Amino acid sequence: MAIRTRFTELFGVEHPIAQGGMQWVGKAELVAAVANAGALGFITALTQPTPEDLAKEIQRTKDLTDKPFGVNLTILPAIKPPPYAEYRAAIIDAGIKIVETAGYKPQEHVDHFKEHGIKVIHKCTAVRHAASAERMGVDAISIDGFECAGHPGEDDIPGLILIPAAADRIKIPMLASGGFGDARGLVAALALGADGINMGTRFCVTQEAPIPMAFKEQMVANDERQTDLIFRTLHNTARVMRNAVSQEVVSIEKAGGAKFEDVMHLVAGTRGRDALANGDTDGGIWSAGMIQGLIHDIPTCKELIDRIVSEAEVLIRGRLEGMVSSSARVAVE
Repeated sequence: MAIRTRFTELFGVEHPIAQGGMQWVGKAELVAAVANAGALGFITALTQPTPEDLAKEIQRTKDLTDKPFGVNLTILPAIKPPPYAEYRAAIIDAGIKIVETAGYKPQEHVDHFKEHGIKVIHKCTAVRHAASAERMGVDAISIDGFECAGHPGEDDIPGLILIPAAADRIKIPMLASGGFGDARGLVAALALGADGINMGTRFCVTQEAPIPMAFKEQMVANDERQTDLIFRTLHNTARVMRNAVSQEVVSIEKAGGAKFEDVMHLVAGTRGRDALANGDTDGGIWSAGMIQGLIHDIPTCKELIDRIVSEAEVLIRGRLEGMVSSSARVAVE
């Protein structure tokens, strides 16, 4: 079955499924596996230490697939920001035609990419931000609900409301992000007005994801309650996998008056990276979404994508169509 949507048509992929950018995870082996299975994968630019390393990772991905794939560039406010212009140049020079942007004030980056004929998907957590990105000239939106891993924004609007609210306002193609991992989610997203789904946590729990098996097995074992919201009191909310470190951060915040300096030693990126390298699921902070409760196995990317699409067909043509009586179908026709 092929589910054709504005997203598949615009980006030249077979299935309305994307693997968004993920720090430490969006590398060639995963992105190429997603692309070869007919979905759209994204290399995470800032996982690579330098723009030169990014160029090498793009080439490594091209060596593994001849299908479309993109690069994620997340823009974060920082005292000493990464050399974004150099990362952009590496993306452009490599001939990449699709970019996923996310984060803070993307206009400069969007304009530069568009000047070079690159299609841009901007990821955001609020309808007003999606509308702003549409005005900036992006080609598509990825709207990220409260259920997501990472930063859900500060509005706390879940996908069941956020997706149709965005669909009412946004005219360009839109992916639904946050809480998606199976055929039911895909069909629901399409019904709510999206043109496809963007999955992060679910793609972490695949054979090709370049992370230790201990993390994958932990996410399979977890249920939907095994996340923590940290940085709530700092107004920079992040959803992470519940573990000893995240619980300590929550405890410090609950005590009141916490500053970032009070938890910095717990949430430092280097600590999380080292924990990941060592397979220590309690060693640092790890982004993961509520979708953990619907993850029960560790398939290949192809097995996962094929299953989602085939089960979506059964839902659409079987269960849902069967709920409409013959008289109602005649009336609709």
